[in-house]
Amino acid sequence: METDDALDGAPTADTAARVREVIAAAGVSQREFARRVVMDPSKLSRSLSGTRRFTAAELARIADEGRVDVGRLLGGRTREQAAAPTAGLEGGRPLQIVRETVRLIAEHGFHAVRVADIARACATSSAAIHYHFPGRAELLEAAVRWCMDEDTARRAARLAEADDAAAELHQLIALQTPRTAQQRRQWAVWLDLWAEAARSTAVGRLHSEYYRQWRETVADVVRRGVEQDVFRAGSDPRAAALTLTALIDGLATHVLSVSGPASAAAADAMHAALTTHVTHTILAP
Repeated sequence: METDDALDGAPTADTAARVREVIAAAGVSQREFARRVVMDPSKLSRSLSGTRRFTAAELARIADEGRVDVGRLLGGRTREQAAAPTAGLEGGRPLQIVRETVRLIAEHGFHAVRVADIARACATSSAAIHYHFPGRAELLEAAVRWCMDEDTARRAARLAEADDAAAELHQLIALQTPRTAQQRRQWAVWLDLWAEAARSTAVGRLHSEYYRQWRETVADVVRRGVEQDVFRAGSDPRAAALTLTALIDGLATHVLSVSGPASAAAADAMHAALTTHVTHTILAP
């Protein structure tokens, strides 16, 4: 049984044909395109052949990479409909396992999480965990991919709400400011994965590729802002994205280092600092 979150009602054949057009326009191989959108090549191949459906998050990443609207890939569906989160990982036990794995990674660190810990958190046995995920490596990778898909879907939904590129950038800043428990948990996982990226492990490479995509999303927003005359003329999108994402990372690390009432104040300070940076360096005077 397919374990991915299928986009209910999507016209599989038509969507696959449009994704093929995006890949052809990118001028790269299907395997390279899969790498760029942080997708397993075999899943991309099956989705293109019609034996599985693209997930909402996968289509959001494909649209980002191909610089097209998600609605175009779906033949007229709105960006809000495309980005709406659905049940995920066939629901039930697999989704519970992945969510508990993410929680444990956030609380204890990537290397401290054992299959036995996950089984205990899910009130089941290690054998039941291995029924859905053959090994620890596959489970941890599934957890990281789920985090990335959730983040991509939320980001696409936020951008769909914005009226122009300036509003899009402010939405991204709000999304990256760790105020809620969910946002703090997500950031804890990302920060733990930086070490994996430095070691160039499989999960680390997945994280690095996703981060490249995140920076490109910010750069695309800056490009649109320049075209809309809401950002400074002559702004370098890639340089602006590199600076802003680095500032976000540093400030978020500080926010996560404090707890209690101080964390709310730190989050407010982070948001204010990012808003000030955007106002003085990116927004048009």
